[in-house]
Amino acid sequence: MVRIITVERVYGSLGATYAHMLANRLGWKLIDDCLIEEIATKAGVEKSLVQQCDERLDPWFYRFGKAFWHGSMERLPVPESDTFDSERMVEHVRETVEARAQEGQCVVVGRGAACLLRETPGAFHVFVHASLPRRVKWFTEQFPEHASVAEAEIMATDKRRAAYIRRYYDVDWTDYRLYHLMLNNCMGFEAMVEATIVAAGLSGQEMPAKQGQ
Repeated sequence: MVRIITVERVYGSLGATYAHMLANRLGWKLIDDCLIEEIATKAGVEKSLVQQCDERLDPWFYRFGKAFWHGSMERLPVPESDTFDSERMVEHVRETVEARAQEGQCVVVGRGAACLLRETPGAFHVFVHASLPRRVKWFTEQFPEHASVAEAEIMATDKRRAAYIRRYYDVDWTDYRLYHLMLNNCMGFEAMVEATIVAAGLSGQEMPAKQGQ
C-alpha cells in the first residue's frame, strides 16, 4: 500500500503546486517549506542559511578548499558541528525524509526523495515536467522584471537540481526508471491529481482526515 508520494519537478512546471493539491486531496502532510523550518531548528541556524543550501551544491571553490583542508596532514580537521553547508543539509534531509516515510501519509517535494526512498516499501514516485514555452510563460508572469533571462534561469535551475541529484545519489535526475509516474502539467492540476491517485492505487480507499500543511 502506498504510504508516501515523492514529487520531483523541472523548474516552472508548478510541481510544488500540484504536490500541495495532491496532499490536500489525500489529507496527507506536505513536506516542502516546512522541511526548511524543521532543519533550521534542528541545526540551530538561520532559515536563510538552510534555504541557501536547499537542493544546491556548495560552490566548487568551497568544496575544493574543504577537501584540501581535510586532506592536509599539517592541519587539524574542520569541526563539522560548526559548519552548515550542503553536505550537512543533505544529512538533515535524509534523516527527516526517512522519518516521515516511517510515519507515512505525506507528499515530499524534491530534495532527491525519490532516490532516497527508491527501496522503501509503500513509496510512490512522480516526476512533473512541462514544455519550455509553458515554463517561460510562467516565469515571465511571475518575474516580469527578469523576463529577458527567463529561459536562462530555467535552464540554470534545472542544471543545478540535476547536479545535486548526481552528486549525492549518483543518478540521472530525469531517468524515467526512477519514477512510477511522469506527468505533463498541460493536463491541468485536477487531472494530474486524479491520475496520481488512480496510479498509486489509492482511488478505492477512504481518504483520511486532513492534516495541517
